[in-house]
Formats: sequence, structure tokens, C-alpha cells
Amino acid sequence: MKALQTILIAVAIVAFLGISGVFYTVGEYEQVVITQFGKPVGSVSDAGLHFKIPFIQKITRYEKRILRWDGDPREVPTRDKRFIWVDATARWKIVDPLRFLQSIGTYDQAYAKLDDILDSVVKDHVSANPLVELVRSTDLIEAQDGEERDASSVLVDKEVKGKIVRGRETITRAILEEASKAMPQFGMELVDVRLKRLDYVEKVREKVYERMISERKRKAAQFRSEGEGKKAEIIGQMEKELKSITSQAFKTAEEIKGKADAEAAGIYGRAYNQDPEFYAFYKTLETYKESAFENSTIIIGTDSDYYNVLKNVPR
Repeated sequence: MKALQTILIAVAIVAFLGISGVFYTVGEYEQVVITQFGKPVGSVSDAGLHFKIPFIQKITRYEKRILRWDGDPREVPTRDKRFIWVDATARWKIVDPLRFLQSIGTYDQAYAKLDDILDSVVKDHVSANPLVELVRSTDLIEAQDGEERDASSVLVDKEVKGKIVRGRETITRAILEEASKAMPQFGMELVDVRLKRLDYVEKVREKVYERMISERKRKAAQFRSEGEGKKAEIIGQMEKELKSITSQAFKTAEEIKGKADAEAAGIYGRAYNQDPEFYAFYKTLETYKESAFENSTIIIGTDSDYYNVLKNVPR
């Protein structure tokens, strides 16, 4: 009975401690700041089970993972007076949660601070560089003759000319370096900054699109012209080969016909020479057969060969 009472008392004490918030856990992905009567007294970044003074101390949890910041697109003029929309993005994390709580406090205030710092730095660097430096990191290698190029290459070649001195990568590194200087005082670290999107303002974009469309049409007309020329060349070659084949076939056919006619004439000659009188009679019959005697009367003289044949027919 006494042992049961001891167990119940122990369970009640543990339950009380749990309810009062003596124990708290820290995940692998988070860090904790301990405040006492609203004043920060320490921080914990080790994962596991930890203790605090109940009712007096409270904890505030912050992420240890890398967080994302996306700025609003802004219209910024470049050094060469080209108005563009600039959309930047960054990655950051909390490295000193105690200082972060003292200077910033909440994520909303942290993002507002990042907006102020990064937008200002990005605008300064975009305004200080020509557009060619912002869109490319190295000089483009020109396409070889006949090689297809996409619309973005046309845009770069027609609108963004000049030799690359710094390049987009160097500029983004400079933005990161300058913006990072203000981060330690807020307990934050800037991991990376990128120019997510660069685009012309609407009026300029329309002109660029018109120029790109004109370039595509010119290229299409060139391809069609080359295709028509190739088509004419192929048709000419085909007709030449067809005439050659037809001429050779006609020549071969005439040779075959000539040999056949000669052979037929030889056969006829040998056959007719065997009985010339029969041949004369046969040819006479053929002549009358081919004559138009329908509804006609034939008058045959007594000296006609045909009459003599009919006269001498045995009865």
C-alpha cells in the first residue's frame, strides 16, 4: 500500500512538472531563446530534452534552417538609361537567436528589414551598371553561319551590346557582400542573393518584341528563299534526268522495233518467195477486203486476174 502511494506521488510530481512547463524539447531544425520576465537570459541550439524554471522562464523558437526571401519587382534604371524590372531573391538564416530576438523579434520584422536592406543594395548596383553587365556573365560566342539561334540570343545581340567587364555573377556577389555587412547586428546571416528576373518595362518590351518578330520574319523569308532555290534546283535536275531516261528509252524502243521489222520483212520475203503466184493472189484478196464494197457493185473485166481465179475455181 505504501509503495503504491509512493508511485502515485511520483506520477503526480512528474505530471505537475510537465504541466508547469519544466521540460521542453528542441528539434534538430530549430533553436530556442529563453526569456525570464520578458528579458532574454540565454539560448539553446542543441536538440533534445531541456529544462527551464516553470512560470518564470519562457521559450521562443526560431528556425535553424535556411529561409527564403523574395523581393517585390521594382522598376530601376540602369547606368545606360534602360528602364527594367528587377526581381531579386535571397536565402538567409538566423545564426544568433538571442541577438535576433533583441534586435528584430519576429519573422515579419526580419523580412521587413531584409526588404529595406536588399532592395536598397540591389537598386544601387543595378543603377551603377549597364544592362549588358546584368544579363550576361561572359561574352557570347557568335553562332556559326546557318546555325539556328533562339529569340533570347536575338534580344541579347540587338539590345544588349558591349564587352563584359564584371558580369552578372560578379555583380550578384558584390550585392551579397555589401548586404551581408548589416546582417550580424541582427543575428542573421545572408547565404545567397540572386537576380531572379530582369525584364524591360512595358513600352520598351513592346519595341523589343516587334524587333524580335521582325528578325524572325526576316530569317523565315531567308529560309523560304533558300528553300525555293533548292526546290528549283531539284526540279531542274529531275527534269534533266527524266529527259535523259526518256530519250534513252525511245532510242532503245526504236532499235528494238527496227530489228523486229527487219526480222518480220525477212520472214515475209522468205515465205512469199516459196510461191509468188499464191502471194499475188493473196495480196489481191487483201486489197478487195480492205476496199469499201458495202452496198456497192463490182465490175470485173475479163482480163482481170481476179476474174481468171474465179473462172478457174473447180466446181
